[in-house]
Amino acid sequence: MILFRPKRVDWKDGVTPIVSDAEIDHYAEAVLHDYKPELLIKPGTIRFEHFLESYLGANLEYHDIYNKDPARHIFGATIFQEADVQVFDREQGRISVRRVPSNTIILDNYVMKPGKEGLALFTGIHEAGHFLMHRDVYTQGSFKHSTQESDSDAVYKCCRQEDIESYGVRKRYTTASQWYEHHANYFAAALTMPLKTFKPYVWQILNEQGVRKKPLVIGQGYDTDYIAKDLIPEFLSEVYGVSKRAAFIRLRKCGFVTGLP
Repeated sequence: MILFRPKRVDWKDGVTPIVSDAEIDHYAEAVLHDYKPELLIKPGTIRFEHFLESYLGANLEYHDIYNKDPARHIFGATIFQEADVQVFDREQGRISVRRVPSNTIILDNYVMKPGKEGLALFTGIHEAGHFLMHRDVYTQGSFKHSTQESDSDAVYKCCRQEDIESYGVRKRYTTASQWYEHHANYFAAALTMPLKTFKPYVWQILNEQGVRKKPLVIGQGYDTDYIAKDLIPEFLSEVYGVSKRAAFIRLRKCGFVTGLP
């Protein structure tokens, strides 16, 4: 396994990584080269559960993760050190506490439902991003707590729906936690859609559509909007296994699309 070694960390705590998107792309490429180098040659879908268990060596569990606020659904969690996690026991019809071993990634049963394969993939690799890049943050830094608010000494990270869906949302990050979620989201995009195959494949699609230059500017006509927002993301979704939204955001971040969606 290729360990994550940031070039810079925040001097205030000595563990918070200061890392650019380009550095995350480079790190994701190194991880893929170590795990399955053919994914850097031909576009394809990473088997995320195999990656989590076989490459990361993580324990993988599936639960209905409990959260007191049902409007803030928890999609996944990374357990760095053994901890008690609240889950909903459907058989008993009640909330229970499960002792989860260290180095465990939990995926909520909601993201594993049929038809949500893209969400499951992105959530799983998002948690891998925390697993790889933020261990020191949550075991040595100031984030030694559970976001379930049930065990203030627990060392694990719960990721809510808004954390996963914040990928691509244009905003200024003002807290360390927001940066950690950005890191994990960008890592998920970089690992599932590596630049080495992503850019050539997009150019192939553009050439087949008679488009010879980028960027495609949203709002300049139906044909351009259709190619940028529907046709290319559909192709990318099929080959990489991601959602069309994740594919579109990757297109935008790589400079293939500009203008408001």
